[in-house]
Amino acid sequence: MNARAAALLCAAFALAIGACQPGGPRPPAPEFTFSDLDGHSVSLSGLRGRTVVIDFFATWCEPCVLQPPELNRIWSAHRASGKLVVLGIETSGASAQEVRDWGTSHAAVAEYPLLIGADEDLARRYGLLGFPATVVIGPDGRIDSAINGLSTADEIEERIAALIGS
Repeated sequence: MNARAAALLCAAFALAIGACQPGGPRPPAPEFTFSDLDGHSVSLSGLRGRTVVIDFFATWCEPCVLQPPELNRIWSAHRASGKLVVLGIETSGASAQEVRDWGTSHAAVAEYPLLIGADEDLARRYGLLGFPATVVIGPDGRIDSAINGLSTADEIEERIAALIGS
């Protein structure tokens, strides 16, 4: 890759990330349909009308084990309202049993639905640069914000407050 192509690629990534910061343009979230760990199909379009928080992770990602406890706090606080859905999307091709084992062996068991069958390309379509990464999608199906790297429950709460009316 020549220097010009590398510069253009870096600029494109910067624009994609900038577009996903609070207050920026809100692109439509790329559609997906994947199975949860019990084999039930979950589609983003089926969640329209609710705010969706997605944790993109991989079982090979060491820092990713720190994200489920934070997201469990969000899910626990808002699950009963019906206004929010929290999902984890595994992107390295792990099976349902491998994801379960990963969570158990790392004390990273998610209380929210985990989806399998995705790959890193889906994360790239959301403008993400690595794992873990968290995306907040508004009830209108548009990307509200993205956090590359670890995020705390408090950071996520700040991003979802206006979307869920809290």
